[in-house]
Amino acid sequence: MSKKVTKKDETPTEPKVEEKKEEVKPQKVEKPKREKKKRIEKGVHAMYKVEGEKVTRLRPTCERCGPGYFMGDHKDRYTCGHCGFTRYKTH
Repeated sequence: MSKKVTKKDETPTEPKVEEKKEEVKPQKVEKPKREKKKRIEKGVHAMYKVEGEKVTRLRPTCERCGPGYFMGDHKDRYTCGHCGFTRYKTH
């Protein structure tokens, strides 16, 4: 005796309806604009100060390279751009 295998009663199902989800975009927060720093004068006129007929140097010259090589003025040090010599400021 053999049993017949029958398929279960299939009932047509309704097609699935996909729900559309609305994408929520985050609102951009406006940052306050920063003020630009005032640029420091550059060039030869920043290296010397002229008073009447006297000319004085504003920055020190490099101890290794000699006169003609000025040192860069940083927050806590003077640095030679030619050889890299650094002299720290005293407080």
